[in-house]
Amino acid sequence: MASEPQQRAYRAPCPGCGAPVEFRSAQSTHAVCGYCQSTVVRDGDTLSRIGKMAELFNDFSPLQLQASGVWQGRNFTLVGRLQYKYAQGTWTEWYAVLDDGKPAFLSEDNGAYVFSLPTSLQREVPPAQNFRVGSTTAINAKPFSVASNERVSLLSAQGELPRLPALGAPFAMVELRSADGDVLSIDYGTAAGGAAPALSLGRAVLLDELKLSGLKDESAKDEKGKQFSCPNCGAPVEVTLAGSKSITCRSCNSIIDLTQGTGAALKHAIQDEPVSPLIALGTIGQLSGAQWQVVGFQHRMGYEADDPDEHFGWDEYLLYNRKRGFTFLVDAEDGWSLVKPVTGAPIFKPGENSAVYLKTNYPLQSSYHAETSYVAGEFYWQVQRGQKTFNRDFASGSALLSQEEAPNEITWSSGSKLDGDMVAKAFKLEGKKDLFKREDAKPLSSASGMGCGTIIVVVLLILLFLFVIGSCTRCDPKVENCSSSGSARSSGGSFGGFSGGGGHK
Repeated sequence: MASEPQQRAYRAPCPGCGAPVEFRSAQSTHAVCGYCQSTVVRDGDTLSRIGKMAELFNDFSPLQLQASGVWQGRNFTLVGRLQYKYAQGTWTEWYAVLDDGKPAFLSEDNGAYVFSLPTSLQREVPPAQNFRVGSTTAINAKPFSVASNERVSLLSAQGELPRLPALGAPFAMVELRSADGDVLSIDYGTAAGGAAPALSLGRAVLLDELKLSGLKDESAKDEKGKQFSCPNCGAPVEVTLAGSKSITCRSCNSIIDLTQGTGAALKHAIQDEPVSPLIALGTIGQLSGAQWQVVGFQHRMGYEADDPDEHFGWDEYLLYNRKRGFTFLVDAEDGWSLVKPVTGAPIFKPGENSAVYLKTNYPLQSSYHAETSYVAGEFYWQVQRGQKTFNRDFASGSALLSQEEAPNEITWSSGSKLDGDMVAKAFKLEGKKDLFKREDAKPLSSASGMGCGTIIVVVLLILLFLFVIGSCTRCDPKVENCSSSGSARSSGGSFGGFSGGGGHK
């Protein structure tokens, strides 16, 4: 069936510089002139200049204005974008116009995408403070879990827009998710002018599914101006991804905050006791049918609430792919896993022993406190040594599920276990494949040349040895570097780091 013809666009000269400013949707009220950055508001056929927009920050998104695609059989074009900032980073919301002139939104947060349409509630929208992170509420008779409740502010904007919050003024943004993958966003930025909060409802999408054309050729940085001197040791530091919010100096291992840009006074934190990643930063590997580059690494420590003195550790590699965004390769004592934040909200209530996600039951494996102890490379969120979360790990066979809870956000991630040999081969490290073997690599029953009696004796000796060692020493992270060999841990680790960008906010 042919698409309906698009309604006639409205074009008028910019009141600031005279250049043409176009409105493709009748529901658009604001625009940013592409020539002089003037912010203009439309009132009928009249354009008025109300200020000047801040410059866009240079992200690594492959999207740009006038890129077009297909969503559920309907053509759309990206005509505007809003760039927001919150405590842990930034994200971009693209304004799209469908082929019939109706509005839509393509929201991205570090490579994760949600396509949504404006919606409304069957009742008055509650104030933002009524949405407590982790709670469940009914929206239009459908249960949703509150995934995040953040104070955000507008950094910049471009093109044609249906709304425009005041630049730099903080307001609330709430995100809710359903068990079947719906994402409901409540934008309270319009409430400052007396209007009702703006709502949108959508689902996660992959860029390949949208059949996009007109994308940027490169997502990597522009080399010029993306090197700076480490504020701690003075060594040159190079930013690989222009959207990074934190980076570490390869010379002194200091963590450097990039949220204010490289031209500002750079905050940094010195890291002692460096940890060497098994897979070097910059290495490219082939996993799940795509090429991934290792751009970040963090070592994390954990302890269970009923045994705070017994610490365990694991490693997380942040992987990047231009079309698929970010994912996490987790290295724990009992195995490797590949996990990614999910858009949906699994069904789980605190105190229960399992969670349900996509009609699969995942028994709870462990609950524990987690803390970042060492980082290296680049990260799309503002990583800090000492960041803490409360984690719950679930598993169903080789399928993994995890919940990571921070004060203002709950992130769910899912993935599956990987064989160590597969990981070594993926990153062309077959010569070191013995270093990739973990506890799950070979079941005890598969040991060749060993009878049942021998196996029992070996098990008893191992248990006796562990008992003696456990009673003689405990790892104190304040005086020594407790590694991941300290205690068994689910191969999911935390399944994706601190505030791993699970949704479009």
